[in-house]
Amino acid sequence: MRLGVLDIGSNTGHLLVVDAHRGAAPLPAYSFKQPLRLAEHLDGGGGVSRHGIDALTAFTADALVVAEEKGCEELLSFATSAVRDADNSDAVLDHVHDRTGVRIEVLPGEDEARLTFLAVRRWFGWSAGRMTVFDIGGGSLEIAAGTDEHPTVAQSLPLGAARLAATYFSEPVDDDALRTIRRTIRAAIAKDAGQVLRAGTTHRAAATSKTFRSLARICGAAPADQGPLVPRSLALADLRAWIPKLAAMTQEELAELPGVSPSRTHQIVPGALVAEACMDIFDLPALEICPWALREGVILERIDQLGTADEA
Repeated sequence: MRLGVLDIGSNTGHLLVVDAHRGAAPLPAYSFKQPLRLAEHLDGGGGVSRHGIDALTAFTADALVVAEEKGCEELLSFATSAVRDADNSDAVLDHVHDRTGVRIEVLPGEDEARLTFLAVRRWFGWSAGRMTVFDIGGGSLEIAAGTDEHPTVAQSLPLGAARLAATYFSEPVDDDALRTIRRTIRAAIAKDAGQVLRAGTTHRAAATSKTFRSLARICGAAPADQGPLVPRSLALADLRAWIPKLAAMTQEELAELPGVSPSRTHQIVPGALVAEACMDIFDLPALEICPWALREGVILERIDQLGTADEA
């Protein structure tokens, strides 16, 4: 069947059209996305601003037209951290529904971690053993670990690259400020790291998301045009060597780096600090980059549900 997955993230609104059925990898058929930057369009009270609401509504209306034109039988719509944490999230989603007819569901942080883990597990398979998975989004960091398709540990922390950029990097930071930010990030991750560490040895550590892909590309991973099957990884030693260089660069210089989108240059340094902290705290010398993430997890779970219904 042809499915449309409407992912309203903290950075980007993304409609992914896929052809999917049980026993096969979801096949991307079309992609439509726009930078919404909802994590940065919050008002003084912690709600999504009028500008953000209007941008989200317009994108959703356009995405619905695209999904219909591409022949989608079903549209799966969800929102992550920026909408989830907004004080006016219900009002925002009601407004979108009233204007477009599309009901966007808020995805809880633990479900976001769980579904991302499912996608990574299916990508690497059972030979990966016990996995630990990291996903740096715009608003949150997801960490999940386990030996099955569903993780035994699923965490969501308010350490997204866009959130940190808006909180700490709205102005240039000096070395002392950078150390303070680094310490704050590490304390937040370490607080519940024992849940993952006590569960056993990690056989395979993986990372998803645009932030990790960009950092891996900066550190020498293969470019996207070589396809998803090319192995890619991010080594802690390489990242550590790059962080001082990244922190010293202007936005224009960052935009010239391979794999960095001009709209995300301000998120590279905070994202790098989170990635470094994850690898250091969990004693991981490198992370394998997985091309599948949350959207694929949503698709896979929906296919599984359809298969169960057919068997009933």
